[in-house]
Amino acid sequence: MSQILDTILLFSLPASGKSEVRRYLASLTPEQCRNDFHMGPTLQLDDYPYVHLMHRLDDELKANGLGYAYYQGPSRPFRDNWTWAVLIELLNEDHANLMESRQVEVASAAQHLMDRLDAAHAKVGLAQPMGELPHRIRLKVAQALEAECRRELDALNRQNALDKAGKTLVIEAARGGAHGSAFPLCPPHGYETAFQTLSPAILERAAVLYVWVDPVESRRKNFERGRPDGQGSILHHSVPMEVMLGQYGCDDMGWLMEQSDRPGTVRIERIISQNNTYSTKVYRLPVARFDNRRDLTTFVRAEETLWPPAAVEALHAGLKAAFDSLAG
Repeated sequence: MSQILDTILLFSLPASGKSEVRRYLASLTPEQCRNDFHMGPTLQLDDYPYVHLMHRLDDELKANGLGYAYYQGPSRPFRDNWTWAVLIELLNEDHANLMESRQVEVASAAQHLMDRLDAAHAKVGLAQPMGELPHRIRLKVAQALEAECRRELDALNRQNALDKAGKTLVIEAARGGAHGSAFPLCPPHGYETAFQTLSPAILERAAVLYVWVDPVESRRKNFERGRPDGQGSILHHSVPMEVMLGQYGCDDMGWLMEQSDRPGTVRIERIISQNNTYSTKVYRLPVARFDNRRDLTTFVRAEETLWPPAAVEALHAGLKAAFDSLAG
């Protein structure tokens, strides 16, 4: 049996093809995944649901006469850029729950989300706005979001209950910096900060699949995929243009690959706390580019019966080359 990859960090700019790659992989047989892509059946984590639910919280706060807690406006960036690190802390928690097969049983999934958001904000030194809400407002907001939050929590619990043996975990996220930025990107922007925030438990087992498109193509596909009712969908949401230019106008993955002291890796130097002492630890994560600059993935958004065979063959070959590189 070929080597099974344990954890894949599926990183790239928005609309580059990450979610289409996930959907294509889900369409394959276990034998195809194992033999061609060195993957077992997939477990999946994604920070986008939290991006969406923070928007929904802001919507309800505004409807109850309060200001936005997380964003500058409904189509604008985060109020504090360190919220990018908050999202990674939430993924760290989801990963720990998954590895421990933990079932999270709470009376209110929305109240639970608010507590989680405040705790993650505290970890990166930000204010905890949900804890400051008047009780009556918090109850009204929780009631409005309960169904959405319950769906997300139930999905995580179902996945947590699965046997992890022989499976591959895929963690999806998009990071970047302002258009025209110089490298290295200033924290908290870019993948460098994401790598500095991801838990060691993830870094010790991860490889990086970078879906490569340029920012202009990312903006084109982002506009193309957007649907008015698609903001809760990983395939059909659209990122506002101010965010695309200010937060995703470039990314630092290529730069990080160039800076590594070992070809085919990203080098991450971390200060690790263990047994009341601090030490430096270096992680070298295998990294491969899946070249999607000539769009190989958009067709996957359609019904599977409509996928053109030639397009499927090209996508499969490109992904196989990238995964072969990671497994090697």
